[in-house]
Amino acid sequence: MPEHFYVYPAYLEKLPRSDGRRVPAADGLVEVTAEELLAAARKLGAKAELEADKQYPRRCFAYAGRIKVAKTPGRTKTEFLRALAHELRRQRGQAGRA
Repeated sequence: MPEHFYVYPAYLEKLPRSDGRRVPAADGLVEVTAEELLAAARKLGAKAELEADKQYPRRCFAYAGRIKVAKTPGRTKTEFLRALAHELRRQRGQAGRA
């Protein structure tokens, strides 16, 4: 079993679930970048690295990049994605839900 997972910007954007969003619609953000994801993941204490030249398979026309995150015992990927969305919202100064 891999010791890491990947996070693509599309996971946190205001897109339909069919286009890749993995968080609740209310937590979705606009124009998320891989660099923002990296900064927010590190702020949450995760070991993460940027892979800027990667593309999300559902959006293969765009090289938006991704981050590689080391797994943490006791925390699921879904929990991490929700925490990441809240951290990005906080960093952008959007504490309330849009």
